[in-house]
Amino acid sequence: MTIKIVTDSACDVPPELAHQFDITVVPAYINVGQTSYLEGVEISREQFYHRLASFPHYPTTAAPAIGAFTEQYERLSAAGASQILSMHIAHDLSAIYNTARVAAVSVNSAPVTLFDTRQITLGAGLLVLLAAEAAAAGQTLAEIMAMLNEKVSRTRVFGMIDSLESLHRSGRVSWAQFGIGSLLQIKPIMMIADGVISAAAKVRTRKRALSQMLQMVAELAPFERLAIIHVNAQEAAEELYQLSSDLFSSLSGALPLIQSVTPAVGTHLGVGAVGFAAVSARPGE
Repeated sequence: MTIKIVTDSACDVPPELAHQFDITVVPAYINVGQTSYLEGVEISREQFYHRLASFPHYPTTAAPAIGAFTEQYERLSAAGASQILSMHIAHDLSAIYNTARVAAVSVNSAPVTLFDTRQITLGAGLLVLLAAEAAAAGQTLAEIMAMLNEKVSRTRVFGMIDSLESLHRSGRVSWAQFGIGSLLQIKPIMMIADGVISAAAKVRTRKRALSQMLQMVAELAPFERLAIIHVNAQEAAEELYQLSSDLFSSLSGALPLIQSVTPAVGTHLGVGAVGFAAVSARPGE
């Protein structure tokens, strides 16, 4: 039995780990006016964020084409996959899951099982990596699915939004929220849990927001997985790691994972956002 993992670029699986575990990553689209780019293929993250301020239209995002998924499912099947596990960001937050579902129904390949991570960015990616590790260890699809279903409730993503401008321009914040946020210089802390995005806190300074976020994340310790995410803010991410290095001490021998957020998500969060993706080791969180 050979289980192969498929995911989408919005799950932010680091390329080196995708290569190590032979995870197939289907890229999402970044749209700028009438021009569309396949993320990571036709435009890199570095290029995207470097050009973001100069784009004539604010970027939008779109799910991969159905054919992109069918092509990969059929390729993996022809290469010997007996089962395919296709894992994607939360269906409530993106059309990607539904696109993959339509492709899975119509494809002529090995059986495709869909899994909704109920997360975005590396919150989803950590679950993808856990599944890939389990598959490499010889676990059955039923065992992997049971493991994932149990861990979803213990997975969180936290993000401190440096500026509300991107959320406003992407249509995710109302004019009233945007105006108040600009006036008071609020730094909201967003949390994603079980497919729901919420404002976990609204803090008036960056320093206090980072402190508040660290406190929230610390309440989930110890961790099975913990990573730092950022939107084109490597220095801020490294600073956050220094502030939170004690939280990584429970991860035996694991190097800290610091990952840039996909433009498909970073477009909404805005440059400068930093945060965490975590899978708590506490049962029942």
